[in-house]
Amino acid sequence: MQINFLKYRKVYYIFSGLLIVVSILSLALYRLNFGIDFTGGTLMEIEFNKDRISNEEVGKMLADLKLENLSLQQTGEKGLILKMGGINEETHQNILAKFNGGIEEKSFEFVGPVVGRELQKKTWVFTILVLIAIIFFISFAFRRASKPISSWQYGVVAASVAFFHDILIPLGIFSLLGKFYGVSVTIPIVVGLLTILGYSVHDTIVVFDRIRENILRQRGLSFEEVINRSLNQTLIRSINTSLTSLIVLIAMFFFGGETLRYFTLILILGITTGTYSSIFIASPILVTWLKWRKIK
Repeated sequence: MQINFLKYRKVYYIFSGLLIVVSILSLALYRLNFGIDFTGGTLMEIEFNKDRISNEEVGKMLADLKLENLSLQQTGEKGLILKMGGINEETHQNILAKFNGGIEEKSFEFVGPVVGRELQKKTWVFTILVLIAIIFFISFAFRRASKPISSWQYGVVAASVAFFHDILIPLGIFSLLGKFYGVSVTIPIVVGLLTILGYSVHDTIVVFDRIRENILRQRGLSFEEVINRSLNQTLIRSINTSLTSLIVLIAMFFFGGETLRYFTLILILGITTGTYSSIFIASPILVTWLKWRKIK
């Protein structure tokens, strides 16, 4: 017995559309809370002489100093990196005094905002280049399955869904986390976003590849029947792949420490939205696109 995935495609569109609209509004109202990697600030590395203090304890110790955008990252067995907004020498000495001589300062440096702006610019450039490369690659790979829709349209759908659905929704959630919980967007989170982009497109291509095979082998079926059959054939594979990844990431989120928490969270969000979109959005859009062209 096959599931009719395409029967309720309008419901999928409405649900995803609402999530995208909410994400865009959140980004417009609250924006992203960029960390010092992008905005500039102070980077301080210390090493504990004895046992390392947890990030939570360090945060409480420094709370009265009201350090802007404070981020703590553990390194090695006893190391700790503190990232924060720009501070003067007096505040620098006050931070050291809080540890009562129980640490050794390894480095203290200022990250300029020019470097941060350059990183933001390069992130967008690389993202756009990746999307263009995806469109060309899929167009070439699907050149033999150019009917009833052109091969390049598979690439446009895959890249558009990956970007506007699987990237925007996690970004919207992180804008809310930044507004209400002070979560900063750092380089690891950007790396996570680019990973999501690749994972999402990969998951969509698996379904599209089965559609291509069925178009070439089962010529007696309509395009809608081909897509529905392809989704049924790849459903278990997509779910199993995503679940095995999510199990590991959820474990890392709860037990991997503060350093990995938001990196794993962005991956959890992206893999979840990517799996959903590859089944319920990307493939049904091909049918809607074809029907819209016929009406036009």
